[in-house]
Amino acid sequence: MQKRFVDKKVDRDWLNTNFPCMMACPAHTNAGRYVSLIAEREFEEAYRIAREPNPMASICGRVCAHPCETACRRGEIDKPIAIRALKRFLTEQYGPESRHPVDVNAGRVQPKLDLRVAIVGAGPVGLSAAHDLALMGYGVTIFEASQVAGGMLYLGLPEYRLPRDVVEAQVREILATGDITLKLNHAAGKDFTVADLRRDFGAVLIAVGAHRSRDLTIPGVNLDGVYKGIDFLLNVNLGYTFTIGKKVLVIGGGNVAMDVARSAAREVLKQHAGGVEHFEPSQGNMDAVAAREMMDVSLSALRLGAQEVHLVCLENRAEMPAALEEIEEAEEEGIIIHAGFGPKEIIGENGHAVALEVLKTKSVFDANRRFSPTFFENSETRLVCDTIIMAIGQSPNLQFLGPDDGVDVSPRGLIAVNPQTLMTSAIGVFAGGDCVFGPRLIIDSVADGKRAAVGIDEFLRGTVHPDPVIEVEVLERHRMPLDLLDLVRPTIPMLPLNRRTGVTEVEIGFNEEEAVAEAQRCLHCWVNTVFEGNAEDATECILCGGCVDVCPENCFELVSLDRIAFDETTTGQLAEVRNLLGVELDDIMAEELGVIAGSVMLKDETRCIRCGLCAERCPAGTITMESFNLISADPTGLISIESIDRSFRSNPAPAGALKR
Repeated sequence: MQKRFVDKKVDRDWLNTNFPCMMACPAHTNAGRYVSLIAEREFEEAYRIAREPNPMASICGRVCAHPCETACRRGEIDKPIAIRALKRFLTEQYGPESRHPVDVNAGRVQPKLDLRVAIVGAGPVGLSAAHDLALMGYGVTIFEASQVAGGMLYLGLPEYRLPRDVVEAQVREILATGDITLKLNHAAGKDFTVADLRRDFGAVLIAVGAHRSRDLTIPGVNLDGVYKGIDFLLNVNLGYTFTIGKKVLVIGGGNVAMDVARSAAREVLKQHAGGVEHFEPSQGNMDAVAAREMMDVSLSALRLGAQEVHLVCLENRAEMPAALEEIEEAEEEGIIIHAGFGPKEIIGENGHAVALEVLKTKSVFDANRRFSPTFFENSETRLVCDTIIMAIGQSPNLQFLGPDDGVDVSPRGLIAVNPQTLMTSAIGVFAGGDCVFGPRLIIDSVADGKRAAVGIDEFLRGTVHPDPVIEVEVLERHRMPLDLLDLVRPTIPMLPLNRRTGVTEVEIGFNEEEAVAEAQRCLHCWVNTVFEGNAEDATECILCGGCVDVCPENCFELVSLDRIAFDETTTGQLAEVRNLLGVELDDIMAEELGVIAGSVMLKDETRCIRCGLCAERCPAGTITMESFNLISADPTGLISIESIDRSFRSNPAPAGALKR
């Protein structure tokens, strides 16, 4: 069936609400589109949509914190779509780790430019930026201090969460994108300086992450048997010998500590126009990353042979910043959680830690929700242990930056950048990721890499990336599953507890039938009921109320205008966007609303499940089901994050110009 596209202008705020999963994703991946294609068994096309904007799709399919799922409208009905698991299903079919990888970059790489860019750090920011810059035709050299690429993806995440062969396959795919050179064991400050790179390259991107553990300032932290969480994970993930006791205690409130505990038991058996800004790291982001660190540390400790792993955190069980599924998974594997306690002192004998003295937490935050823990007096308790691992968060190490580099660093130890371009105070030097914003999610780092690539390109070539085209398609026969609201989210398959040994991956993922069944639960938020009948086509609304009667979610209400209050603010806003309301305000001035007689159809779009019954029922053909999509207007096929944000202004969509 031939597709039918239409010209129209679209209001930015309204359209934003139609892409909740995409807009929640820092990289703006159109999750709804690839989920719907999985439901149709169009797996390869679905993979392309998932992978094209995200050079780390295979990794995100396993360890992304999935903000898209949090925003999923299906979660308001029962449970959100398992978007991360569905992405993993696709990458296992067609990603670089699969048997039949699909080259999504074929034909996208632009002619080679006589410009080179240096990137310091081969983590998710650096690799994502290198990928997009290579597509644009740049030569890229990545300098990595470690002996492996991947940053914390390789060095910080336990292999049972993210297999090393997946990281290595993703890195190989990125390096093969275009003219990219990777130089391992090249550390900034030791082997080169940023000032050196500025002389040899057109632009420089600093993407060094946050690889330094935060410290506790309590007595006893220097005793033998006391370790920092990141140091512990680095040693374990690089295969170095690490002696661990039988009774391990992890201090922290988050996910990484859980992973350490699970792992320990298994091995034994500028553009200056906008200026640069200093960013205050988000407490929520820092808590989430510390939470992940705590889980990783705790579970890794189990896999390394600890017989008991205890976890101490300030928050009570309900307030722990770790994701609920992470907490439950850790408890299932045997982690003993002591929630609501703060460390007071590490007790030692003969220079070695033997216990942690804790106090019962009274409160974690003050009245202004600032981190300021208080404790009950005389509530001391001692927890006996022989190893203590502190998993309380991470910070960047920027000691390699010197006065000659010209890069402004805030008192909090973070690099200041222009928030739109990510350029620092040094012209031509950019920065992104945890060294700018503090610890954040992996997908935030991917987005920063993409944003930095666009900023660098626009700086070097003086061009602005085009906004994507908003493609509007009229759906002639839109159908949703009849049992849509009865479909239940399946449990993501996990390895049985008795088989979780060593580095074996715990999450198994969906098979084909499970993936298709889960994808069918998607509400297709980018599809909408549109009331745009006209006299010429004899499709004007006849006020029959059929759509009101047939709607299963009671989205519609047909009422007289005198029941609606129009204040000056509302009429003023309607007047400003009158060009977008050609049907709604046809032959009516905004200021006449509330004065003239007539009827109005009210629709609660938050309740709409896109079933299309109203369009089928409408005898006049007034209601159509229309699909809204963003199509790249860039020759690389990339859609920049900034251009997506710009495109959600009033924007004409050419009819049929981009039929596929």
